[in-house]
Amino acid sequence: MSTETDVSSAVDDAPRSGAQQAVSDYVAKLRSGDIGSLSSVLGVIVLVLLFTVLKPGIFDTPRNFANLLNQSAAVIFIAMGLVFVLLLGEIDLSAGYTAGTAAAVLGVLVTQQGAPWYVAIIACLVTGTVIGLLLGLLVALLGIPSFVVTLAAFLGLQGVLLLVIGTGGTIPVRDPTILRIMNSQLPVWGGWVFWALVVVGFVALGLANQAQRRRAGLPTGNSVLFWAGAVGMAILLAVAVYVLNLERAVNVDVSSLRGVPVVVPVATLFLVALTFVLDRTTFGRHVYAVGGNAEAARRSGINVARVRIVCFMICSSMAAVAGILLASRDNSVSPSTGGAQTLLFAVGAAVIGGVSLFGGKGKVHNAILGGLVIAVIANGLPLVTSKAGIQFVVTGLVLLLAASVDAISRRKAVVTR
Repeated sequence: MSTETDVSSAVDDAPRSGAQQAVSDYVAKLRSGDIGSLSSVLGVIVLVLLFTVLKPGIFDTPRNFANLLNQSAAVIFIAMGLVFVLLLGEIDLSAGYTAGTAAAVLGVLVTQQGAPWYVAIIACLVTGTVIGLLLGLLVALLGIPSFVVTLAAFLGLQGVLLLVIGTGGTIPVRDPTILRIMNSQLPVWGGWVFWALVVVGFVALGLANQAQRRRAGLPTGNSVLFWAGAVGMAILLAVAVYVLNLERAVNVDVSSLRGVPVVVPVATLFLVALTFVLDRTTFGRHVYAVGGNAEAARRSGINVARVRIVCFMICSSMAAVAGILLASRDNSVSPSTGGAQTLLFAVGAAVIGGVSLFGGKGKVHNAILGGLVIAVIANGLPLVTSKAGIQFVVTGLVLLLAASVDAISRRKAVVTR
C-alpha cells in the first residue's frame, strides 16, 4: 500500500509540461465557476456551423458575413455601454430610445438645419451624455431604483422621438461623411494592416501586463494559455479579414465591394478605450468595487454616487454613438430608430457574453462576443424559418440559458471559496 502511495505521490509531484499545466489551470478555473467568455465563444462557433450546414451557400457567404457585422454594430455599441451599468448591478432600459433620440438630434441638425456633420455628431453625443447624467442623478442621489428610472425614461424618450420626428415621419440623412461610417470599407491592404495592428497590440499589451505583474511580485498567469489565445485570435481574425476581402458585389461590372467594413476598426478603438478605463484606471477598479459590494466600497472611501453617475453617462453616450450608426446604416431617422428589439438584444448581448446581472463581473469584450451570438441568431434564423415566433422563442431561450449559466457559475464560485 505504501509503495502505491509513493508512486502516486511521485506522479503528482512530477514536473508537468507547459501545455499540461495550462490545461490543468484552465480546468481548475472552469471548475471554480469562472467560465469567462467560453460559453459565448462556443455559442458563436456552434451557431455558425449549424446555419452553414442548414443553409450552405447562403449563410456562409462573404456578403452575408459583412451584413451580419453591420446589423450587429449598433447593438454591440449599446451593449458595451450597458456593461458599465450592469457591473454596478443596475440596468438601463432606456438605452435603445436614447440612441433614437440622439440620432433624431443629429438628423434635425444635419438635414433640417444644414449644420456641418461634426457639429451634428457632437450634439448627438452631448444629448446622450446629458440623458445619462439625468438618469445617474436620479438613481445615485435620490435612490430611485434604476429599473423604475430607466423605464420612465424609456417611455419619455419614445415620446420625445415622436414629437421631434412625428408619427410615421422620417428624417433623411444624406451627409456623405455620416453615411460613410456604415457604408464604406477599408481597402484590401488596409484590412491586413488592421489585422497586424490588432495582433501586435494584443501581444504587446499582454506582455507588458505580465512584466508589470512580475515586477509587483504578482502571479502572471500561464504563458502557454496566453500564447495559445494570441495565436487563436490571430488565426480567426486572419480568416475574417480574408473572407471580407473577397468580392461580395452582386454586379461586379457596375461596382466592386471588398474590404473590412469601417465600423469594425471603429468598434475596436472603442473596445480598447473602454477596456483601458475598466482595467487600467482607478475609476475602473471603483466600478468593480461598487458592483461587488457598494457598502464596503463606500466605507473604503469610494464616492459611490459619482461612480454610478459616470457609469450611466458612459452608457447613454455609447447609446448615442449607436444612434449615429443607426442613422448611417438606415440613411434616415424614424420613430422606430432604437426601438423594437434593439435594447433587448443589447442587454442580451452583454449577458450572453458573460457580464453578470448581479454586478461586479464582466468585461467590455463580453458585449462584442455576446453581440455576435445575437447577430448570428438574428441573421441565420430568418434564413431557416420565416416564422417570427420561432425566432423570438429561440432568442429568448438563448438569453435564459446565458442567465442560468451566470447564476450557476456564481453559486459555484461562492461554494468553492
